[in-house]
Amino acid sequence: MPEDLKKMYKTIMGDHFPERMEISFIEKKGRQTLFYEKVGWTIDGERKGLRYGENPGQEAALYKLINGNLVLGETETIRPGNYLASDVELLQSGKHPGKTNLTDADNALNILRYFMDKPTVVIVKHNNPCGVARADSLEDAYIKANLADRVAAFGGCIALNRAVDRKTAEAVSNQYAEVVVAPDFEEGVMDIFSKKKNLRVIRIGNIFRLGSFVGIRFVEFKNLIDGGIIAQWSYVPKARNRSDLILAVCEYRGKTYRIDREPTPREYDDMIFGWLVESGVTSNSVIYVKDEATVGIGTGEQDRVGVAEIARDKAYRKLADRYAFEAFGIPYNDLKDHGKKKEIDGRVAAEKGGLIGAAMVSDAFFPFRDGVDVGIREGVSCVIQPGGSENDYQSIEACNEAGVTMVYTGQRSFKH
Repeated sequence: MPEDLKKMYKTIMGDHFPERMEISFIEKKGRQTLFYEKVGWTIDGERKGLRYGENPGQEAALYKLINGNLVLGETETIRPGNYLASDVELLQSGKHPGKTNLTDADNALNILRYFMDKPTVVIVKHNNPCGVARADSLEDAYIKANLADRVAAFGGCIALNRAVDRKTAEAVSNQYAEVVVAPDFEEGVMDIFSKKKNLRVIRIGNIFRLGSFVGIRFVEFKNLIDGGIIAQWSYVPKARNRSDLILAVCEYRGKTYRIDREPTPREYDDMIFGWLVESGVTSNSVIYVKDEATVGIGTGEQDRVGVAEIARDKAYRKLADRYAFEAFGIPYNDLKDHGKKKEIDGRVAAEKGGLIGAAMVSDAFFPFRDGVDVGIREGVSCVIQPGGSENDYQSIEACNEAGVTMVYTGQRSFKH
């Protein structure tokens, strides 16, 4: 690659954004203003803001909310001072963060906040999770999350909800990551991370308080090509416990269709886990979850059957890569021995990509049964979806035919 092209990725953008920003909502009865302050870091004696935006050549600035409290109807925004990704503490930067590093970290926290009761790791790449897992130890949670999609996790953002210990740090250091975000780092951990010169290590003490952000809204701004802005409240998933779920039932042409089987406790756990992970996945999306770890994540597709198939295909590919890496220390695609590849292929096929007994999660209803049929053919045992399609009866019939259970959340989970 010519050197002038390489320089593009090393360029540090200066930005011309102002130090302060105000956003006012003006009504007949008065004005509500949110006050923001530009964020920067002192690195090697120099004050620096965001490295650049989504791409080199795009100036960008990060602002934190320092004052103001917006109340619309009966809903109010997160109060100033509760900083997470908008005011991070850089313990090690190498290269200081760009826009994508912080938005990846933010979406990881967006998912992580629902799982503060147990060691949990979220790995995000290009603003979508590629591996999410819970376990009894932080190290095990990281290993499960990384092996869920080891290939996509390369160069990702790793968010952990416990102080990083040496064992977990060693496991993280065995892979290439751009960002590690955690509430704290135990003694000796930074010595391990310091060997990775360009690894951005971020401490956010407020991660311990992430659970308090559950159910709290903020105002999102979506910019249009002509400078217009859409303002909306942030998404809050209502179904966060098994008591919030509805056993699938619908009426069609005077007949009532019901799911035959209630979920087991394990199925409830996987479906709730998957639904909350789903809130951080770009729609249209379908994901598969088993034992509170993602198995296959399908993102950003235009049709629901297609994304169900993509998530299935990824589950097969990622499991094959995992087995090759565990057995031979190299990626599946680098295996030259066709006999070894055939052996792995046979094992993955027999296990149906790890989907047997998994939960199938959809961010919107299935318009026809062909969507749930994709998962049913692979041996999923339960399905969670919003419900509300005219053809819900088809999905109920498909599940009952296979002994699969299904629940509704009563709420769509699109993320655009």
